[in-house]
Amino acid sequence: MNSRLIRTMFPFLFWFKGYTTSSLKDDLLAGITVALVLIPQSMAYAQLAGLPAYYGLYASFLPPMVAALFGSSRRLATGPVAVVSMMTAATLEPLAVSGGEAYIAYAILLAFCVGVFQFLLGVLRLGVIVNLLSHPVVTGFINAAALIIASSQLPKFFGVHIDKAEHYYETIRRVGEAACHFTHWPTFFMGVLALVIMAGCKRKHPGLPCVLFAV
Repeated sequence: MNSRLIRTMFPFLFWFKGYTTSSLKDDLLAGITVALVLIPQSMAYAQLAGLPAYYGLYASFLPPMVAALFGSSRRLATGPVAVVSMMTAATLEPLAVSGGEAYIAYAILLAFCVGVFQFLLGVLRLGVIVNLLSHPVVTGFINAAALIIASSQLPKFFGVHIDKAEHYYETIRRVGEAACHFTHWPTFFMGVLALVIMAGCKRKHPGLPCVLFAV
């Protein structure tokens, strides 16, 4: 097995040559900072996907560990994201009840199938397919996903529980009706306080981790 193949399969073996104590301190600080944000964030992503919160913790520390050792990029973030959580819920909700045993089994099977598909794309060097997507399509998808993800948190923001409707705008209408009559005021004020902290901190001290203070 030649050196180039070893470097490709086990890139972490070649990182220790120039690794210093200063780099270790920086990595420890970065790891603690990311963990403080990632723990509540991953639990929220799990709930967005319709899974128990602790599954978000599993998804937040296992993939990054593997990617950090065997990944081809030192800067690529790996782990649960909001868009994938949303698409997981949209795929599985017609098949099973959210949070049930069947739903969890389907989620694990879906993750396995997606992983196999991505592995094949990597082996066959088909990443260039992404270049065929037009910029308006990508922009529209990102903006729509952002709106759906943000609005999906409105029931939790107002502390109300609603059943999802067939159409998205009907779900938003139900949230508005429930919020007018059944808002849980302590939850609402905590949400407003978190938003004020993040917005104020970002404006006054843009270099500080505003999300950490809000959490």
